[in-house]
Amino acid sequence: QFPFGRRLPCDIYWHGVSFHDNNIFSGQVNKFPGMMETVRKITLSRAMRTMQDLFPLEYNFYPRSWILPEELPLFVAEVRVMKDSDPSWKPTFIVKPDGGCQGDGIYLIKDPSDIRLTGSIQSRPAVVQEYICKPLLVDKLKFDIRLYVLLKSLEPLEIYIAKDGLSRFCTEPYQEPTLKNLHQVFMHLTNYSLNIHSENFIHSDSVNTGSKRTFSSILCRLSSRGADVKKLWSDIISLVIKTIIALTPELKVYYQSDIPSGKPGPTCFQILGFDILLMKNLKPMLLEVNANPSMRIEHEQELSPGVFENVPSPVDEEVKVAVIRDTLRLVDPQKKKRKDAQGNICLCLPCPKGFTEFPCSYREGMKDKQHKHHSLKLSLKLKFYLKLGSCLRLEHVPESSESLLDAVPAERPEPDAARSPEAGLPSLCLKQVFPKYAKQFNYLRLVDRVAALFIRFLGVKGTTKLGPTGFRTFIRNCKLSNSSFSMAAVDILYIDITRRWNSMGIDHKESGMCLQAFVEAFFCLAQKKYKSLPLHEQVLSLIEFCECHLAALDEKRLLWGWG
Repeated sequence: QFPFGRRLPCDIYWHGVSFHDNNIFSGQVNKFPGMMETVRKITLSRAMRTMQDLFPLEYNFYPRSWILPEELPLFVAEVRVMKDSDPSWKPTFIVKPDGGCQGDGIYLIKDPSDIRLTGSIQSRPAVVQEYICKPLLVDKLKFDIRLYVLLKSLEPLEIYIAKDGLSRFCTEPYQEPTLKNLHQVFMHLTNYSLNIHSENFIHSDSVNTGSKRTFSSILCRLSSRGADVKKLWSDIISLVIKTIIALTPELKVYYQSDIPSGKPGPTCFQILGFDILLMKNLKPMLLEVNANPSMRIEHEQELSPGVFENVPSPVDEEVKVAVIRDTLRLVDPQKKKRKDAQGNICLCLPCPKGFTEFPCSYREGMKDKQHKHHSLKLSLKLKFYLKLGSCLRLEHVPESSESLLDAVPAERPEPDAARSPEAGLPSLCLKQVFPKYAKQFNYLRLVDRVAALFIRFLGVKGTTKLGPTGFRTFIRNCKLSNSSFSMAAVDILYIDITRRWNSMGIDHKESGMCLQAFVEAFFCLAQKKYKSLPLHEQVLSLIEFCECHLAALDEKRLLWGWG
């Protein structure tokens, strides 16, 4: 561990919570800059709403959402209209604090008037969503799925999904929400951190039983009942790809700010936790995305009142060890070079905060500096030996050898083993889904192209907001102003939209137009220019119009340079 960062270069840096180190100039980091902010409940809801505006049918896997406090009047009005049009409609809504985690602050309501407005909503904004009242039940219990997704690369986009996940169960039999049971969290909320405090919570040594099980065990059960498991997996893969596509525009803005192109900097990858709920008809619904999914493979067991002990959790170990092991295999920087020579892999842990789930020890096994070893204990049974001057070794530690926590020099492998260090490992648990299925989803990446225009006109490297001059330059270079849309009107559009977004309390660290505000302005321009088309065709037409003019401008500048 390096509590204050590390100045010497490494190939892999494993941060505890978020990307925060500006002194990394090479290698790979296990966090993307801005990911924490991008998957917050409000930011995620805004990104999903943008995609729902463009492609309503493709993004119907995310519940209808409103952002509090600014959309409270809209929420009240829309619910009233829906109730008036359908008197039999008796909805339930779930309120989630923006910065909350582990079920903190979540509650259910039957009417907008039930929202708790006691001052906290202003200081702690939230998202209110339609509650999914008809979930799939197993053993009469509601459950959700935690799937692990590896975002290996942002440009080009590369996504992997773990072949297995966790199913986390409520601990009281489910009933549809009523005024009497709204407050029964063990019935309605699947959060592990809440249900573990229930007297009905069952710790099991089997992956098929208990209050936490493998997702594969649920699939086997569904398959035995005749459910179309292949279609379910296909729908989940589609959900994950579409969600990442919705998040990448914002991520790219943060990425170019922290790691400007043309300057030395690391590449990034990140393991995300997708929380998914299955409806009764097996339709998957996205609940949220977690930037820092727990990788803990043990749980607390109360030995006597107030005395707790950490004991292994076979279910967590089954899924999480494979995810981390195979993530490191996929990002191994020496994989391509291994045919020519063995490489050098180090693992650096600059941030101990929030790092309790990865106990780490640094040992000097021998006095000779050439034989120092880093030992990273990622689980009770899995140890990654990272030896300076040798390729990555991954070794399973048998249960009888749990005491072997210190790194010891490995015996020199036979020549064949050296050439194939992964020969003794299981097959990858991570399945590539993008770019493998890119052809099916690339048409959805419109906001990505809008973000590319935004980034082009940011001007000063390291910023995330567009100033008025940059916006005017965008309008001029793309030839969007004319007699009916003057530059004065351009300035008014910029001021109105920017002021409104800034009043929402987005990011006040720097002034200017954020990406979300630019996207709104771009949609507005598209609707002005192409009035008769559906929104996604309007936006696509304007993107192609802008890209065409900018390509011609670049070509002209290139010719001027040659001249």
